[in-house]
Amino acid sequence: MSEYTLVAMGGTFDIIHRGHLTLLSNAFAISDKVIIGVTSDELAAKKGKIPLNNYAKRVENLISAITKEFPNSIFEISKLENDFGPAVLEKKVQALIVSDETSNQGQNLNDLRAKKSLPPVQIVVVPMFLAKDGTRISTTRIKNSEIDIDGNLLSIDK
Repeated sequence: MSEYTLVAMGGTFDIIHRGHLTLLSNAFAISDKVIIGVTSDELAAKKGKIPLNNYAKRVENLISAITKEFPNSIFEISKLENDFGPAVLEKKVQALIVSDETSNQGQNLNDLRAKKSLPPVQIVVVPMFLAKDGTRISTTRIKNSEIDIDGNLLSIDK
């Protein structure tokens, strides 16, 4: 029996890495179903991000990773046109899964839910999975060839 029936989480998911898998693992471990918001190309651009992959490819890669790593997990993908997507409107969402880097978003979400007379969600903070050098794994660091998707260091001159 899971702690929650429905939780939400979100991200750009440009290059699926160990940090993403850690968040997903925690979400699937505590909930029967996970709504995963994937940043639209338009929202990514507004945030100054330039993904390698377009929205459709990012969703395809995410579904592939989930099916491989977390078979039999129940999830739904939602296109994020804003920071919170369905987590603001879906009454049945009980928790928001965030990294310690994005934990401040929880209070913002609950403020928006309160304005819509929806109950607050629990904020579940998942510690960042760190690369071998003790700093966070990020798509930017992977794109810059500093680390691989598992956080192993690639550059010898660091």
